Amino acid sequence: MKYKLRTFICLSLLLLGASACKHDGFTIEGTIEGGAGKSLWIEEIAPEGPIFIDSIRMDANGHFKYRYNPPYKSLYNLHTTENNYIVTLPSNGERIEVTGKYDNLSLTYNVKGSTESALLWQLQQYTNDGSKILFALVDSVNHYDALLAAKEIDNATYDALKATMDSIYHATFVEQQEYVCRFVEENAGSLSALIALYKPFNNRALIDPRDPVSIEYFDLVLEGLQRELPDNPHTLHFKNTTEHLRSALARQEEQ
Repeated sequence: MKYKLRTFICLSLLLLGASACKHDGFTIEGTIEGGAGKSLWIEEIAPEGPIFIDSIRMDANGHFKYRYNPPYKSLYNLHTTENNYIVTLPSNGERIEVTGKYDNLSLTYNVKGSTESALLWQLQQYTNDGSKILFALVDSVNHYDALLAAKEIDNATYDALKATMDSIYHATFVEQQEYVCRFVEENAGSLSALIALYKPFNNRALIDPRDPVSIEYFDLVLEGLQRELPDNPHTLHFKNTTEHLRSALARQEEQ
């Protein structure tokens, strides 16, 4: 009898220990170059809009560590400034490691330890590549404008150069569009697809819901989220969004 009691107590303690060790939240940590003594802040990209979660003070080495237990799976921005941030998509139990430069986090960061956050990193890297081409095109056009104004080139030469720049721009837009569409197709059941759906290029939508063909990508994501995250607030909100977009498109086609 005493042996059985001891066995029961040991098993109970093991179960309690396993329960106590269960990690229901996620941890995000890292070292940010140029971040010594500065602050980061984390916000949720909630279905209805961003929600401030907390601020994080980095130590003298630019290191930080933060643990959060979310009520549901969601997307989170990590900011250095209002317009300089990265998007993460943690899963329970993940330990996310972030590195980068404080003044230019979105262009320099890297992330490890989170499968879906790594997907968003890949998406951002491709976006960054497109942005670099765009910036170079703008610089070139400005240069040609100056040459034309100084009469160092004639109108015909300028028009030919401008046509080349326009061609490069169009090709880059198409490449970005194809990448984003492929990303959505491959990750339709992930919240990362929501970020891809709304990716712009030069303030122009890569996937335009007003286009009868592009709206199908919204349907694809909705189907994937309803399969993988049926009760998630993002899924429920996105269902309403997609229905409204479909209704608007139907009205547009009737006119």
